Amino acid sequence: MQKAFKQDVEKFVADYCVQCHADRPKAGLNLRVAVKKPGDPAFLRKWIECIANVEAHDMPPEDADQPSDEERQRFLDALSQVQYLSNRDPGPFVIRRLTKAEFGNTLRDFLGVDPSVAKDLPEEVPGEGYLNSLSPMQVEQYLGIANEAIAKLSAKDEARLFGDAKTEVREIARRLARAAYRRPPTEEEIGVLAGVFDLGTKNGLDRDAALKFMLKAVLVSPQFLFITPSKAAPEGEKIVPLDDHQLASRLSYFLWATMPDAELSKLADEGRLHDPAVLKAQVKRMLASPRSRALFDGFGAQWLGLDKIATKTFDPDKFPQMTPALREAMYEEARLFFESIVRENRSVVTFVNGDYTYLNATLAPIYGLEKTVKGAAMEKVALTDANRGGILTMPGVLATTSFPTRTSPVIRGVWVLEQVLGEHVPPAPPNVPALEKQDQKTIAGLTLRQRTELHRTEAVCANCHKILDPIGFGLENFDAIGRWRESDESGGKVDAAGELPGGQRFQSPRELKTIIAARKDDLSRNLTEKLLAYALCRQLDGYDLIVVDQLHKTIAGDGHKMQTLISEVVTSYPFLNRRVQD
Repeated sequence: MQKAFKQDVEKFVADYCVQCHADRPKAGLNLRVAVKKPGDPAFLRKWIECIANVEAHDMPPEDADQPSDEERQRFLDALSQVQYLSNRDPGPFVIRRLTKAEFGNTLRDFLGVDPSVAKDLPEEVPGEGYLNSLSPMQVEQYLGIANEAIAKLSAKDEARLFGDAKTEVREIARRLARAAYRRPPTEEEIGVLAGVFDLGTKNGLDRDAALKFMLKAVLVSPQFLFITPSKAAPEGEKIVPLDDHQLASRLSYFLWATMPDAELSKLADEGRLHDPAVLKAQVKRMLASPRSRALFDGFGAQWLGLDKIATKTFDPDKFPQMTPALREAMYEEARLFFESIVRENRSVVTFVNGDYTYLNATLAPIYGLEKTVKGAAMEKVALTDANRGGILTMPGVLATTSFPTRTSPVIRGVWVLEQVLGEHVPPAPPNVPALEKQDQKTIAGLTLRQRTELHRTEAVCANCHKILDPIGFGLENFDAIGRWRESDESGGKVDAAGELPGGQRFQSPRELKTIIAARKDDLSRNLTEKLLAYALCRQLDGYDLIVVDQLHKTIAGDGHKMQTLISEVVTSYPFLNRRVQD
């Protein structure tokens, strides 16, 4: 691998790249440094961008010397294996704050209050990373929520949390901290909480009020708000296994977005969670629970773009149907479809070629099934039209990949390539005018497809668009909210035919779906990569991609089944281990 990198990457970079990407690098990319550290995780994302740009013939730029097709391909082949130069490493370990949803769910399971008590917390920035800061303003918010949650406790809740009048304060502190910190507390931590109780009584609080004061200290403590290791790593160790309590928390927040339940906690106390058979049995149990809807709400909705459907803008004159009720039904359709694939352990290919969905009377008209689906409840529906079925033709997905007034073949094409197939599409060049800026006389009477094809005649746009546009055109039979149509907004007949790189042709959404579904290895590997990143709460780098390759081989050997994918992520090296931070 080192030899191939030196011959086919270093030479290519020296011949065609360092003129721009060296000491005063364009786009912040210094390849002279990167080629000296090929296995460094810090450069991996940059290499991925290089692959995408060179593959699309965007780089080297047109006014520069050009490599031969053979040189270009050797560069791409060698660079596609660059992760194998990385050392075995579980990657940076994230000590992170609970998200808004996790905080609300944890308060529900700890105190018995409605999770909406956390509704006023700000939404997190979506992505594979998590925030771990805590500003004074946020501390005030958490204090306010703690006060509100404690005020909602019933007498039954107080008895469960505090015991009776004979229960020692330190024992109450121990029980509260064991649940809230998701691990056995230290004697020092118990002493701090007991000190808070004493402070309360010295300031005139009765026993019940002082216990609530102590509980409030628990709810705003870093040990509650952050997911942390339960003990320090041994001296001199650089990589250590997660302790069982930390593993229980990582697993529970991954699949349930809440604290470990009694069974997980008991297994952690017994030190049994690192047994692969025990861990996989817990995954199976947890996925069967209603709480596993958190995996869609946290991962699935973001993957599909449905996390934006409630607030996405649509022209009310063109699409008066986009009511809150329809948006909710679109979200629920995707959620139930996702959960059926997980719980029934179906192949990930079902995401593309599934022949069923979930509809109610609100959503059914989008499918033209208003005569057969009645009532507000979502019900499973078999789809007889092969142009329908799967996430590519799901109304919620089609809506989130459209503009407020019309469809966007470009956005839909990029979405399929990146979110479904895992390809990296380079960003559009700067100063490329939008379709709306086209000369109105020139485009008069043209369909959206014809306008898009006219747009991509510019050389700077052509290379990428020839890959992504055909996919978007193949979905043009669906309007901006997912309804079937034969003509687009111009009145011209929709032409859904296309040809993908490699000569694969299609005439309809049905045939396009067949082509995409046949790329099951790409589908499976992409989903594995995205799910591992979500589970680790960070972007993948270096050795992570070797892990993805290994996981994918096992998953493919078991028919690309969804539960196998999840179990392999949970039992993977980076999920079970952590790098000790300097």
